[in-house]
Amino acid sequence: MTNNSSATRGTVYLVGAGPGAPDLLTVRAARLLGEADIVFHDALVPQAILELITSGRKIAVGKRSGRLSTAQNFINKQLLDAAKRYPTVVRLKGGDPMLFGRAHEEISYLVRKGIPVKVVPGVTAALAASAELGVSMTKRGQARSVAFVTPRVGEGTAESSWVRAALAADTVAIYMGAEDLAEIAAVLIVAGKSMSTPVAVVESVSLPGAGVAYGTLARPPKVEKRDGPALILVGDVYGEAAEQAMATEAERCRQASA
Repeated sequence: MTNNSSATRGTVYLVGAGPGAPDLLTVRAARLLGEADIVFHDALVPQAILELITSGRKIAVGKRSGRLSTAQNFINKQLLDAAKRYPTVVRLKGGDPMLFGRAHEEISYLVRKGIPVKVVPGVTAALAASAELGVSMTKRGQARSVAFVTPRVGEGTAESSWVRAALAADTVAIYMGAEDLAEIAAVLIVAGKSMSTPVAVVESVSLPGAGVAYGTLARPPKVEKRDGPALILVGDVYGEAAEQAMATEAERCRQASA
């Protein structure tokens, strides 16, 4: 992945910002943020993490669905230009750079240009959500396979096979799909997934404003359109947590109406 060249000066680090909480950054990620000469960061990286950039220049290169975004080709060129000027260039990505983060495009481009690239992993949202919910994605005797999928299809790319992967796995984490939850649930039911399969939607995991809503594929939880990132979790492992949450809500409503 590294292609050394005497014509280059800097190294580009693709750094995972994790799910949002600053104390979930790796030690290496925190160190690089303090050492970086320039940091190109995603739109969803929280301010608390950006504050760890003590001396480097900060440049937002956010890519948000349905909103004005920075073109990938332009980001690639910015990274190249920065590596020719600065010793330490950081590309800060939400979650883990290698999972739905378009890291391969940036790595391939930079390596072709002779720029050294190093990747610093981060905690991806599905693992952070499992920790916050206290529910193992591979609960013994109930789930032995996990799929990380997204229904998003980039322009000019092949049709997604996410449905096939979701049907094959016991537990599924669906990224970048919360706004289309009802449609996703319907697609999974038509494809053969049981209507009673539990669903959890976790928003802003690891952050103070984190929230979770439970339901089933037949009756998916209502998801309000908010600015925080949200993840859909599907699988029988969430059944017990969903039942407890719905019982608690029913009791709350009973007391409110008493």
